[in-house]
Amino acid sequence: MNQQNGYHVAVVGATGAVGQQMIQTLIKENFPIGKLTLLSSARSAGKVINVNGEEITIQEAKPESFEGVDIALFSAGGSVSKELAPEAVKRGAIVVDNTSAFRMDENTPLIVPEVNESDLHHQNGIIANPNCSTIQMVVALEPIRQKYGLKKVIVSTYQAVSGAGAAAVEELKAQTKSILTEEPFEPKILPVSSDTNHYQIAFNVIPQIDKFQDNGYTFEEMKMINETKKIMHLPELQVSATCVRLPVAVGHSESVYFEIESENVSANEIKALLQDAPGIVLQDDPDNQVYPMPAHCVGKNDVFVGRIRKDIDEDRGFHMWVVSDNLLKGAAWNSVQIAESLVKLGIVK
Repeated sequence: MNQQNGYHVAVVGATGAVGQQMIQTLIKENFPIGKLTLLSSARSAGKVINVNGEEITIQEAKPESFEGVDIALFSAGGSVSKELAPEAVKRGAIVVDNTSAFRMDENTPLIVPEVNESDLHHQNGIIANPNCSTIQMVVALEPIRQKYGLKKVIVSTYQAVSGAGAAAVEELKAQTKSILTEEPFEPKILPVSSDTNHYQIAFNVIPQIDKFQDNGYTFEEMKMINETKKIMHLPELQVSATCVRLPVAVGHSESVYFEIESENVSANEIKALLQDAPGIVLQDDPDNQVYPMPAHCVGKNDVFVGRIRKDIDEDRGFHMWVVSDNLLKGAAWNSVQIAESLVKLGIVK
């Protein structure tokens, strides 16, 4: 399909929270779509979705579903991606995958367009969309790395329950209502739906996202560590993460400590650098209590940064607060941005 007529785009996982955001973002950003195919599991096939005034019937995702597709956006779980992404590539599509299935594969670029767009030239048909909490952090760190170098990153996250799916958001709402009306309830989803122990998230904080690994870190924490090094091409970068689930519906927050290589850099210089950086909105005015908050980032594509200050003891150390909509920049918008970059760079003809 040529660009003049638009591209044949498929969305896999079209009924999920991220899939829905992908569809809305494609329309909102006026991506040049010639044909839109919506795919899901057999359970959701046959449902009809209204997209920009057009009724589109959801089809079951099968290998033959990708005939004639130019770009396929996947967000239907890792097992689906592993099974169907190679089938889509075989049929000529370029896949942008929002799961962890291919992120650490050495032949698959892991892309945040503000950071490493040029890595798209080295794809073999599948492009991985990073973890939501990784994306917003590297967007904020990349301008700093470019100008001052980067030695160490220690991040603590404050992650929204929507990162665990739409059912987790409903559980947060139901638990909150039960507590306020003093009704009993039974947690069933968080911290990890398949584990035996489930905990209250309303009016609580859970210091676990995904399963624990043998080294004491969770899989989410290891994703942030490994993905940051890969995206920034800094295998020797010192990175550590603690990932925490908060009773917030949408919007991940992060407290990021970082050390740079340059000496005698002020917090104001870091602020000035980020003020004009791509994809970033600086909200940093302590005198007037201006700083990023998840309630104010919902529905926005940008990464919001504030509370930038120098470490008291380490001259090359700084702290900052980073907030973004985890369903948009953390997933759907970054995927659509990658699709836009594929068009811009002439990789998708």
